[in-house]
Amino acid sequence: MAGYDTLEFTDQNFEEEVLKSEKPVLVDFWAEWCGPCRMMSPAVESIAADYAGRAKVGKLNVDQNQSVASRYNIRSIPTLLLFKNGQIQDQIVGAKPKDFIARLLDKNI
Repeated sequence: MAGYDTLEFTDQNFEEEVLKSEKPVLVDFWAEWCGPCRMMSPAVESIAADYAGRAKVGKLNVDQNQSVASRYNIRSIPTLLLFKNGQIQDQIVGAKPKDFIARLLDKNI
């Protein structure tokens, strides 16, 4: 459930792709059964295309990657966490429009 520019994050690649990234990374915590997650998917994929080269944007399925979801205490989805230099800079909980997500990225790039 990821677009061309949208990365797939997993328990196995999270440290390398997110925590050690030189660019800001927006992580969408989601699940197949989550209606609001599916509603947000086009916005996240569009953000990934718009910010290609300036930030990484990807999705992490909480059902398949419970270690990372547990580490960051993800209790409600969709949740978007913005990482910079391996640290959480900001978060969004619940479905939000594309421009809301873009403003969050803009202030952290």
